[in-house]
Parts: sequence; C-alpha cells; structure tokens
Amino acid sequence: MTGFGKVTTELPDKRVIIEVKSLNSKQFDLFARIVSNYREKEMDIRLLLAQKLERGKIEFTITTEAIGKDVSAKINVPVIESYKSQIEEIAAMLKVDVPGDWFLTMLRLPEVIKTEMLETDEEEWATVLKSIEAAVDKLIEFRKQEGKMLYGLFKQKIANIGELLKQVEPYEKERVEKIKARILENLQKIPEVQIDSNRLEQEMIYYIERLDINEEKDRLTNHLKYFLETLDSSYGQGKKLGFIAQEIGREINTLGSKSNQAEMQQIVVRMKDELEQIKEQVLNVL
Repeated sequence: MTGFGKVTTELPDKRVIIEVKSLNSKQFDLFARIVSNYREKEMDIRLLLAQKLERGKIEFTITTEAIGKDVSAKINVPVIESYKSQIEEIAAMLKVDVPGDWFLTMLRLPEVIKTEMLETDEEEWATVLKSIEAAVDKLIEFRKQEGKMLYGLFKQKIANIGELLKQVEPYEKERVEKIKARILENLQKIPEVQIDSNRLEQEMIYYIERLDINEEKDRLTNHLKYFLETLDSSYGQGKKLGFIAQEIGREINTLGSKSNQAEMQQIVVRMKDELEQIKEQVLNVL
C-alpha cells in the first residue's frame, strides 16, 4: 500500500501544491496538513481520501504559493504609527535614544503584519478538488504497479511451498522404517527382556499414528489453493490473505513438530522462510 502522488495547479493569484503519500498500515490512518485557505474543506478531503484509499498510513499536504502582486499578508500601517508614537514618548520620558532602525524594530512587534482570510469560492474549490483527485489517482496507480509485482511474488512463494511439501513424501515413508528399527534396536539392548510381539506392534502403530502428517498435508494443500483463489478474487482481500497465511503457518508448524527427522525439519524451515516473505508483503494488499 505504499505510494506517492503529487499535483501542482496554478490559479490566477497562487500556485496550489498537493501531495499524498501512503505507507503500510492495517487501518486507515490520516495525517493532514492543510493551508488555512482550505481548512474549512478538511472534512470533505478526509472523506474523499478514506473512500478512495481505504487502508494505509496516509500523509496529505496542501500548500499554496503566491504568484501575483496581491498577497494576503498586509502591513498594518495604523498599528505601526501608534507604535512609533508610543516609542518616541517613552524615549523622551526616559531620556533614551529612539531606535536607530525603526522598521526592523517595529516589524517585529505584534499585529504589525495582518493576514486577510479570503474565502474560497466554489469555482476555485472545484479546481482544487480535481487536483486532489488527480494526486490520489497517481498514488492508486503507484499501488497498482506494486500490486502486480506482489501478485507474481505471492504465486511464486505459494508454488515454492507446494513443491517443498512434495519433497516431504519420500522422507515420510523412510521415517517410519527408521523409527521402527530404532525401537527394536533399543529393545534388543536390554538384557533378559521378553518382547510381546503383539503389544510391541500395537505400541508402534500408536506411536507412528501420533506422527502421521497426512491430515496436515491435506489441510496445507487446501490452504495454499485457497490463498491463490482469494488472490484472484475481488478487490479488498488483504486481511483475508493475512488470515489464510496464518493458517498455512499453523500447518507448517505442526509438520515441523511431527517430523522427527532432520531432513524433514530442514524442508519445514525452508517452508517457513517462504511463508515469512508472504507475511511481510501481505500488509501491502488492500
């Protein structure tokens, strides 16, 4: 959900600069800096951004630059005259010199500069609103380009996990034989012990059933398939993909706990690495 859009619009008396940035976030979190001329329109701007961008940490800025001779800031001449008169009276009363640089002194005093708040007419606001929409559209286009990249990344990572799952099968069969041989070898090391073959077979079946991973493999396969189906479905599936990734992680963790073999555990580690890359990027999906 990262992106950036900027539009500059020139009006008869000023230049309007609009910037909108987006970073990853599970919710819609907006920080807006709006020049005083358009602050009365802040709620309209927030509503527009929420509708179009939906999620993300959004930073919106709108500023203006004067390009005409008329500016909103004016020097308040009557206030300066009053200050000068008072300073001269105080200087005479205290018998001190008046300031050597009158302008530098008085321009620093309160209320010498006054700013006229000009109301924005509907025609001007319509132009600015179109510029805001254009900046947001640029950000959305940036998001779409990122989305195409993520689409390919997700499909590749899911395919990698599926291939790693297939690599488990040979070790799975080999593992059962190794477990059986290890149990028999350990029993033979115990002297003068009579082995009940039927009981031994029952215990081994119970032990091997506890390590059976067929259900985990089936669920993991279904989760991988569901992830791809959701990825190809309608707009706004980011949270859903996050939930599915969590379920994929649970099945991979269970495979790891039941593997009981170094080769299988190495495959599980590689699966987790692929999944972590998915989880890192799934926050970028709306």
